[in-house]
Amino acid sequence: MDNVMNKSYNFKEEMINKKDRFVPGHRMCAGCGGAVTVRSVLRSLHDGDKAVVGNATSCLEVSSYMYPYSAYEDSYIHNAFENAGATMSGVETAYRVLKRQGKIKGEYKFITFGGDGGTYDIGFQSMSGAMERGHDFVYVCYDNGAYMNTGTQRSSATPRFADTTTTPAGKVKNGKVQVRKDLAAIMAEHHIPYVGQTTFLGNFKDIYTKAEKAIYTPGPAFLNVLSPCPRGWGYETSDMMEICRLAVDTCYWPMFEVIDGTWTLTYTPKKKLPIEDFLRPQRRFRHLFKPENEELLADFQKEVDKNWKEILIKCNM
Repeated sequence: MDNVMNKSYNFKEEMINKKDRFVPGHRMCAGCGGAVTVRSVLRSLHDGDKAVVGNATSCLEVSSYMYPYSAYEDSYIHNAFENAGATMSGVETAYRVLKRQGKIKGEYKFITFGGDGGTYDIGFQSMSGAMERGHDFVYVCYDNGAYMNTGTQRSSATPRFADTTTTPAGKVKNGKVQVRKDLAAIMAEHHIPYVGQTTFLGNFKDIYTKAEKAIYTPGPAFLNVLSPCPRGWGYETSDMMEICRLAVDTCYWPMFEVIDGTWTLTYTPKKKLPIEDFLRPQRRFRHLFKPENEELLADFQKEVDKNWKEILIKCNM
């Protein structure tokens, strides 16, 4: 395990030469962060290792697995919206029993994916139970901030003031009124071995490194990945990487990991940008830039600043 965490290698060369386990031919949108999340996480598996991939009902599921066709090179299980954690708990338990009985040989890794709707909300109970019981698998949330598959309805991951089909910005309200749930912090309070929060930045080293740690840390692990959605957020598909950079450099999306209860910040912006730099390129926040809504932008900035200070305290900075 220490070799996995501390190994030294030519990162760029190794990752470029790795075989994809999430292959072309799926129907995810151009500029979709969910597809990039899955591809990155599965690339973090070591060559030759076997995996079982689970997937809660989501835009990822309906676009990557159209029976009898699959975009996955590993064994794949589609389950209902609410039970991704329970499904993979059962698979991991069955594997351990059958291996003990000598009916299965070899090592398998277990990874399940869910959007924020199926993770923060509908599937939270089964995921929380699986983490508390200590099942040895990784739950990856590709957080695109709404129920994108069914028409961009708000979820508890949706940012405050975002315009969605169930929290429309207009004359009555200015989008969603509630503050988004901090799921990574909640998962850290489950006292599991590994929690990581990341997105796509630079050469992707942060997401690859955290995914590898999550997969190869014994016991339950949770990975929260900011995964922009061009349709729901309203940005140009070619701007996905820039949107992620702005999310991190405005401190809207802190990048950190929690290993056995110890918090560590893995990225600190050289210059902390104002939150409006992240919000302005997104159609879902365009109402915030009307002259009469300056106060809302200030409120959003206060929220981000408060959360950033709390993260720094947790990380002893």
